[in-house]
Amino acid sequence: MTGARVQAEKGNARPIGQPRGYTIESLDTGLRLMQLFLTHDSLTVTEAAERLSVGRSTAHRVLSTLEGRGFAVRDASGRGYSAGPELVRLGRPAGFGAAVRTEVGAVLDDAVRRTGETVQSAALIGDQILATDGRESAHPVRVTRDAGGTRPAHATAGGKLLLSRMSEEQVRALYPRERLAAVTPSTLTSRAALLAELTDIRACGYAVARGEAVPGVHAVAVALTGSTWRDRLVLIACAPADRGDDEALARRARELHRSAALLGAGRP
Repeated sequence: MTGARVQAEKGNARPIGQPRGYTIESLDTGLRLMQLFLTHDSLTVTEAAERLSVGRSTAHRVLSTLEGRGFAVRDASGRGYSAGPELVRLGRPAGFGAAVRTEVGAVLDDAVRRTGETVQSAALIGDQILATDGRESAHPVRVTRDAGGTRPAHATAGGKLLLSRMSEEQVRALYPRERLAAVTPSTLTSRAALLAELTDIRACGYAVARGEAVPGVHAVAVALTGSTWRDRLVLIACAPADRGDDEALARRARELHRSAALLGAGRP
């Protein structure tokens, strides 16, 4: 179907000219519903039915099927659904475009100047955090940038910040077992402890990690951009432990917030 024109109407997209007999209606509805999760953090059955122009019973069956396969999770009220871990693993964050990278680069330049430490931007892919860009500190002893590298989200400041922006149900679906992998002796190794820390992060607005991913490295992270799980990025500052006590981490969090505020500041 290369070059085929696509008609979109009320969330319904189908290549024009494709014989109707080639379309499996239930599969088509499921795929269109998965597409909605790219732009909506959560959907009720009624909202899904309206956007897909199908009956509530059809929307409910499709959502239940996606839930059974891990592509959707239900919130505590039982009414709303969000993107599940399988869909999150498949979705490539949208924050990798050239325009976004240019804007984030300016933020990183400001952040390394303000904090004096190595700074990075990062995105969440499944249960891993991916460093997308960074700037290194000028200190002789410094943390090296890790652009393109991945680490377990529960063991990093950036990962925990991004997890805190998900619902508890999404986090539980992402970590179905109570036991979490120990990356270092300081890593959180229980889901209950992680959920408790995520609550604290939501309250204070920043996340820290003290040797949880790399021994001797302390980090702090704040939200950078993104309104949905696909385009959320974080801004992280990393330093050797002897420059990363609680006071220093809190001070860097304030500086990172100032740098993050520059993103999009020049837009009309």
